[in-house]
Amino acid sequence: MAQNTTITLTAGAWTQLTDADAANITFQNRGSYHIFVAGATDATAPTDFSGAIRYNPGQGERNVALADLFLGLTSPDRVYAYSDQAVDVFVSHA
Repeated sequence: MAQNTTITLTAGAWTQLTDADAANITFQNRGSYHIFVAGATDATAPTDFSGAIRYNPGQGERNVALADLFLGLTSPDRVYAYSDQAVDVFVSHA
């Protein structure tokens, strides 16, 4: 399902940014604390930071293909984010 919204990450937990399978994504860290972003091949949240990318406040991606962002995953279609603090993340995908 397509979405264009802001999601507040739960501090200390992986939060799914995509609400369905997605091929491309736009997102921006709108908070004042860094976040980690990881791809997944299904709706199972990551259990560690292996393969996660750090984004500082204000950073993000614009209409990037998940296959380009997470090259080591076969058919990534979900995206999760993690922060030690509650952080707002803008996300848009089709």
